[in-house]
Amino acid sequence: MLYTFGFIAALMSLILWFIFKEQKWAGQLFGKTLLLALIAYAAGLMSGEGDMSHKMFLLARDAVIMSVLSVVFSFMSKNKLALIAMLMGVVMFFKFYYFQELQTSFADKTKIEIDSEGEILVDVADGESIKVLNDIIQKYDLDYEIAFPKLESPEITDLDDYYVLNIPKKYENQRTDIMRELMDSGFADDVEENELVYAIPTIESNNTLNNKIDFGVNDPSVNGQWALEALEMNKLYDLVRSGELKTKKVARVFVLDTGIDAQHEDIKDNYKSLDKRYDMDKMGHGTHCAGTVGAVTNNGKGVAAFCPDNSMVQLTSIKVLSNYGGGTQQGIIGGMIKAADKGADVVSMSLGGPSNDSRQRAYSKAVKYMTKKGTITIAAAGNSNRNAKDYVPAGVDGVISVAALDSKIQRAVFSNYVTDVKMGIAAPGVDILSTIPGNAYKEYSGTSMACPHVAGLVGMMRSVNPKLDTKAAYKILHDTGKETKDTKMTGRMIYPVDAVKAAAK
Repeated sequence: MLYTFGFIAALMSLILWFIFKEQKWAGQLFGKTLLLALIAYAAGLMSGEGDMSHKMFLLARDAVIMSVLSVVFSFMSKNKLALIAMLMGVVMFFKFYYFQELQTSFADKTKIEIDSEGEILVDVADGESIKVLNDIIQKYDLDYEIAFPKLESPEITDLDDYYVLNIPKKYENQRTDIMRELMDSGFADDVEENELVYAIPTIESNNTLNNKIDFGVNDPSVNGQWALEALEMNKLYDLVRSGELKTKKVARVFVLDTGIDAQHEDIKDNYKSLDKRYDMDKMGHGTHCAGTVGAVTNNGKGVAAFCPDNSMVQLTSIKVLSNYGGGTQQGIIGGMIKAADKGADVVSMSLGGPSNDSRQRAYSKAVKYMTKKGTITIAAAGNSNRNAKDYVPAGVDGVISVAALDSKIQRAVFSNYVTDVKMGIAAPGVDILSTIPGNAYKEYSGTSMACPHVAGLVGMMRSVNPKLDTKAAYKILHDTGKETKDTKMTGRMIYPVDAVKAAAK
């Protein structure tokens, strides 16, 4: 909070000085408040969690914001109405965006957090109504609503029996007691916390490794995509161009994330919109993942993806995370349900977090629902150098969990390990060049970048074999995959050409 309010106070002192600088008292007053605010800001920045590189990034980011606004206010200093209008604009900017950005600058995504607007998910016993829990609901003044109201096929799941309960502030410290009472009532099959989930953090990098292979495509940045060489993508391209593959459908890969910039020059021709609300991406995380899955290849722009003629995979977005990269278990599961109901062949989820619940019944039911509807679920293993089994959704049975590899084909230092998950696999996840909003491109690192490599490949496999299910897809990925320098911890690295050949048999 010292960091957040120090920055806001410093900026406001600067702005007010520009507004009142003709007054003799203004320079002295706002000069002092600016100095005190900057001291508070610096103290908050230095005492915050994280390494020095992260703090330097925050300092540079905030300095740019302050410098730009200073120049604008200086330029408008002679027009008081323009200054006041600009001040109102700054207030709105902080209210709806940057205040939250400041507050989450030091957020530790390895800590388990609960949604404050709906703390509990309860699975009401089959055949019962939420009203059977009225005594507990009234005792704690709980609000409730149906957790997943838009199930297309409720007959194949009991996710329609789930409700989300909101605990009033005065009872928030009794959450454990409330959950125990709900389970002891005999009218709940399951009670779990509605945990917060985040976009798997990404690390910006500028260490492009140049390829030495001619891929036969004209995308100008292809030589900066070292993953294509590591995966010998030229062999898959040759296979597609040979005409030997019989494409049976255009596979739809749904990216569940922060949205996708649907107008990006290297995405729009491979993109199908489900909802206009999902077709923008202020954070950029979802757009980067989307480019790896299905950037338009051989179009003379940007980067390349898995299919050289863009005939086998189509991108779709479901926005399940906010503009700041956060979401809830309820929201993620809702997105999984929607993807399955809308005919997703593959779902790519570069999101997750640690969990208190080893059973993960709600997530497990969602994955089973997707499997029954014909959707293959793929998730990032996580970036905490820990056991992916303890992360969701990566640790949920029925999910293909993806660890990240660096250019030496060894486990990335940050990557969770997939030793204890049932379906663990690996893909490049360091210095991955892909699309970001605004027709731009950037290199990121993370299991978030590894996951869409697998999703794009499984999309290709589904294109030649629409009946391929999750277990069969994973078996092919594993059997055709290559050993890494840390195979026990990463699983095998995907090998696209052989995987697609095997799927087509």
